[in-house]
Amino acid sequence: MARAGFYAVESGKISFRRDGHWYNDEERIENPRIALLFSRSLKRAADGGFYLQVAEERAPITIEDTPYVVVTVEDAPDGGVIVVTNDEEREPLDPATLAVGSGHVLYCAVKGGQFRARFLRSSYFHLANRFVAEDGGRSFAIEIGGRRYPIRYDAAANNPS
Repeated sequence: MARAGFYAVESGKISFRRDGHWYNDEERIENPRIALLFSRSLKRAADGGFYLQVAEERAPITIEDTPYVVVTVEDAPDGGVIVVTNDEEREPLDPATLAVGSGHVLYCAVKGGQFRARFLRSSYFHLANRFVAEDGGRSFAIEIGGRRYPIRYDAAANNPS
């Protein structure tokens, strides 16, 4: 008896790109349910690469920058910040993990510090009103919960993790 497979996983070169969207070959996956399924089915391989695991189907994928992006930022009642990633998981932002990579892209650690997430433009702008210039404008910090946290520059922030 042939089993019903989830052929979308095996049908082409699947990638997750900087813009926070999934692609099959060069075509953007427009169906939000498929994109969410892929974001929730992401696994890390022993060699450091990534793959999708949907039921019994497994397919290697390419991650262009980070495996997660911050799609939304919410103000927490305690003065903190909640980040919402592309898999619709919500977690408190650890402001000590904020880093700016090349191109002025903002990153933070997510999933218990196991992964980096790239802030999409809208989520970055939501935080912008909390940024404070320091050292004559040569560096920046963020104010959260009455504390100031330096935002570091980190060239490694552009490496997938």
